[in-house]
Amino acid sequence: MLFKKKSTPIDVSHVPPALDADEAARLGYEHDLPLSKHAFYEGEHPMVRIEHLNKAFDDNVVLRDVNLNVWPGEIVVVLGPSGSGKSTMLRCINLLETPTAGHILVNDHEITDASKTDVNKLRQNLGMVFQNFNLFPHLTALENVMIGQTKVLKKGKAEAEAEARRQLEAVGLGDRVDYTPSQLSGGQQQRVAIARAVAMHPDVLLFDEPTSALDPELVRGVLDVMKDLAYNGGMTMIVVTHEMGFAREAADRVVFMEGGVVVEQGLPEEVFDHPQHQRTRDFLGHIK
Repeated sequence: MLFKKKSTPIDVSHVPPALDADEAARLGYEHDLPLSKHAFYEGEHPMVRIEHLNKAFDDNVVLRDVNLNVWPGEIVVVLGPSGSGKSTMLRCINLLETPTAGHILVNDHEITDASKTDVNKLRQNLGMVFQNFNLFPHLTALENVMIGQTKVLKKGKAEAEAEARRQLEAVGLGDRVDYTPSQLSGGQQQRVAIARAVAMHPDVLLFDEPTSALDPELVRGVLDVMKDLAYNGGMTMIVVTHEMGFAREAADRVVFMEGGVVVEQGLPEEVFDHPQHQRTRDFLGHIK
């Protein structure tokens, strides 16, 4: 009989308090300036700040002392093998998972203080596109994009419909507004999900393996929509994906994770063409 080896427990007593916002911005600027294509300016503060993030499920430690900044308008693509913790990190950012220890701050507001965080309000500002679309099957594409606007943002029906039509047109589905999910291909459903997320005008858009559930011939259309957002949307995006072409072309910064830690991060061309760590080289060599 095989027994799963237990991870070393997290010592939460060694997790320091969150940094002062100005100090964190200064240190983050110095650290990240050579690692990203983002157009930094001195005094800028990160949109998302992760400090000493740890996450364990019982005795299985999935994230261990993760530190990462994401700047306004920056496109950060997170790569890594299955089980590396990248999706768990993403889910911690919008509190779909509760961190075991550490700090996540959005616009310098700590969201990991559960007693002071309005989770519903937080998720208005952190849009998320999942692997499996999560559309309402009984609603049309138009209604799926409208519902968050009317229920959460309290927009009027006419305003929500106009915004939904704009976003569906933007993802190439202006002629499919009256179709239900069952009448759409998987790629079209994912584009509806992206339109729904963008229609909420979040501060940050999170993508969790958005093409992993799609047949290969449907992937390109979704990636094209994401590239258009990256190039023209001005939106802060954190993308967990295995799509290396998208990472190379669209990312301002590539982050490689393995074993629950950030192993390496940097400019796409540096990470792909000149990886500094053997684990990164092994991963990239395996998938080429």
